[in-house]
Amino acid sequence: MSQLHFLNSLDVSHNNLSGRIPSGTQLQTFEPLRYIGNAGLCGSPLPKKCPGDEELEEPRTIGKSQGDEEGIERWFYIGGASGFATGFWIVCSALLLNRRGRHAFFQLHDSLKDWAYVKVVVFISKWRRVACE
Repeated sequence: MSQLHFLNSLDVSHNNLSGRIPSGTQLQTFEPLRYIGNAGLCGSPLPKKCPGDEELEEPRTIGKSQGDEEGIERWFYIGGASGFATGFWIVCSALLLNRRGRHAFFQLHDSLKDWAYVKVVVFISKWRRVACE
């Protein structure tokens, strides 16, 4: 069974199996509930360790702690805010200093506002016509 590679599901619960679940195969990817009722089974994914298994400690990372993660998050927000402020002032100063660009921007803004107004008025008039019928 440890040589199976295309196994989608397996349920060996309540079969009185014993021994180590083979490692390095798909058998570790199944839920522990699939092995329930087999008191002799041990190994991953079950919480029961096999005899001779070393207790694996969580690997320690050098220089990282909970405070470092908070610091990284803080720097992320600081970088985002400063980037937004920089971009905002670049656009604003370009509009203030470039007369032709400023006029083109506000003309585009006015035409979009007029287009949206016409679309809303037409939609409301059609909706009223349908509701009155």
